[in-house]
Amino acid sequence: MDTISILGSVAPSPATIPFFLPTVPAGFPSPAQDHIEQRISLDDLFQLHRPQIYLAQVSGNSLSGLGILDGDLVLIDEALQPRCEDVVIACLNGDPLIKIFDIEQQQIVLRSANPAYSPRYLLEGDELQIWGVYIGLCRQGCNGG
Repeated sequence: MDTISILGSVAPSPATIPFFLPTVPAGFPSPAQDHIEQRISLDDLFQLHRPQIYLAQVSGNSLSGLGILDGDLVLIDEALQPRCEDVVIACLNGDPLIKIFDIEQQQIVLRSANPAYSPRYLLEGDELQIWGVYIGLCRQGCNGG
């Protein structure tokens, strides 16, 4: 089962970066400098100024079918209430994890996006806390392919 390491809240930054429009092709060279439309703030783009946004690091590959890979940093919003099929950071019986939240016949199920992992049905006596809902992904360089 994948685990998650909570890294902490995201600190605001006054820095902005260039935003290129319409898109930057992935195949043929393009002088991207000619397409700078504006400068944007990642704080504004991802609403990082909100105090309920935090960063966590994924360990494992149970969500690889969604493109969430081992070592990825994920943005989590603890203010959102999970809906079926949301990716959530949860604590199950004291163990933090990242899974797909689902409800099947009035029973909570934590699913993977990798066929190698079976769904985990919440059993009587299990303690589940939802710590937040996944809202974004950060990946540095090549990660797993």
